Amino acid sequence: MDRHSQITYWCHEIIKSQAVRDGIYIDGTMGKGNDTKLFCELAGDTGQVLAFDIQEEAMEKTERFLKKDNTYNRMGNRLRLILDGHEHMDQYAETETVDVICFNFGYLPGGDHTICTKPETSIEAIGKGLKLLKSGGMMSLCIYSGGDTGFAEKNEILAYVRKLSAKEYTVIVNEYYNRENDPPMPVFIFKT
Repeated sequence: MDRHSQITYWCHEIIKSQAVRDGIYIDGTMGKGNDTKLFCELAGDTGQVLAFDIQEEAMEKTERFLKKDNTYNRMGNRLRLILDGHEHMDQYAETETVDVICFNFGYLPGGDHTICTKPETSIEAIGKGLKLLKSGGMMSLCIYSGGDTGFAEKNEILAYVRKLSAKEYTVIVNEYYNRENDPPMPVFIFKT
């Protein structure tokens, strides 16, 4: 599949066009490390990256991925791979200090499909993440639904972000309009 048709490509392009460089970034769903790597690039020589996952397999894959080009060593203690649920991110970062937060809701590609994000903890993580964001910060949500995970999480997340104050947040919901089989949905939240 062409990279331009991939949700992660578009989310990364939006993040790169909007993100403050050398900031603080949180990857709420580490997975295989692609978003974490993007954040390490944005962090430059002074920024920080926190990446969360509940699966040791995800943490190990991310660490291996980041070691391939020395990103892991270059970042040093400015990169923290954290084996914990994203709903606990507020225990690792201060309110209004984070520039960008991203999530990929669903399950680890190629992993155990029975281990996936859940509406309750995902919405809790979004809420806590919004408090951690600086004014001018952004959050990227890649929502995968259908198949093994169903639609409950997608529907609950969309209902939640619809109710966010328009004075405090701009929420942009995108969709692949000409794709079948429940394509992923990118959502962006910008904090005023």
